[in-house]
Amino acid sequence: MIISDAYLIVTSPGRNFVTLKIVTESGIYGIGDATLNGRELAVVAYLEEHVLPSLIGRDASRIEDIWHFLYRGAYWRRGPVTMSAIAAVDLALWDIKAKLADMPLYQLLGGKSRERVMTYAHCTGSDIDACLSEVEKHVKLGYRAVRVQAGVPGIPTTYGVTKKAGERYEPADAELPSENVWNTEKYLNHVPKLFKAVRDQFGADLHVLHDVHHRLTPIEAARLAKEIEPYHLFWLEDCVPAENQESFRLIRQHSTTPLAVGEVFNSIHDYRELLEAQLIDYIRTPLSHGGGITHMRRVADLASLYHVRTGFHGATDLSPVCLGAAIHFDTWVPNFGIQEHMPHEAVVDSVFSHDYQFVDGHFIAGEKPGHGVDIDETSAKQYPYKRASLPVNRLEDGTLWHW
Repeated sequence: MIISDAYLIVTSPGRNFVTLKIVTESGIYGIGDATLNGRELAVVAYLEEHVLPSLIGRDASRIEDIWHFLYRGAYWRRGPVTMSAIAAVDLALWDIKAKLADMPLYQLLGGKSRERVMTYAHCTGSDIDACLSEVEKHVKLGYRAVRVQAGVPGIPTTYGVTKKAGERYEPADAELPSENVWNTEKYLNHVPKLFKAVRDQFGADLHVLHDVHHRLTPIEAARLAKEIEPYHLFWLEDCVPAENQESFRLIRQHSTTPLAVGEVFNSIHDYRELLEAQLIDYIRTPLSHGGGITHMRRVADLASLYHVRTGFHGATDLSPVCLGAAIHFDTWVPNFGIQEHMPHEAVVDSVFSHDYQFVDGHFIAGEKPGHGVDIDETSAKQYPYKRASLPVNRLEDGTLWHW
């Protein structure tokens, strides 16, 4: 299975996606997702200049060897650009191997651990009542879990909340970074009221999640996690910037609220101390940012030793290629927790065909050989790349803060 060609398809059907296609001499091909939100062309340059030329002539079946060639051979290890590039290659090679074996990817990984994959929906509103309306709508669609985010009085822009009612939330909303305003105390005083309102209206059975998005100090996060214990959140996500992992020890000392982290992680080494000290409960790194299936299997295995489960990032900044592969991974991995679900626009599905199904709040993996996702290259050409940047955050006095 010698690789004869490898090239990138950059397209923007509503938002930017970078897709790698690897073709073998026999004609079997696989595709991988190389999208890194707001830094897409950095990964494009890394792949085109340093990776793709070295793939030609290699045996596509040697996934493990190629992974280490790209990781160890680069000398400059880890980092979001490097690991996204490696992930794209890895996903494409697993797609090829599963097609060659004539089986869906989850079978190649070891078979089903479950029949369906529980997802959570994004429910946002300009205020608590608007958020509750979104929760009601998604519960009727069959979701058993919802992430709730609501506007905070006195803060003009709030993470996860659309600027206009009825619009989908898209953080990369401008060519150059827009500037948001943040006030921690207003947020801390308000957000517990949101969780109380959700529990009062929908009861104890609905799984409730919330994303702080790295904005608190450790003691502030501990305060919040402790205060919201009566509302039994499924998880509190990214409550502090994770560079100082001792932060999570402080939060754990004060609260039993489950903690999720890892959306911006890209290596097992980002997780190791957190897992060994049992300071987190869910790992969030998506396959396309964490070195692909080959690497994330190791992360999930390490997590399982400490009763930590998967909860992969699944926002629309990842293409259906990553989502399709993730659903197969979720179907197989023993320590599965939940899968994030932000539905792609219809125009995205017109470019990326897939055979996974969404039924009653759950994904069901398809049975086509490979990960079941393909790209229509002719359609992709209709949507040229458009630069889009994530926002930055400032405190009310102008100090740049964590977004």
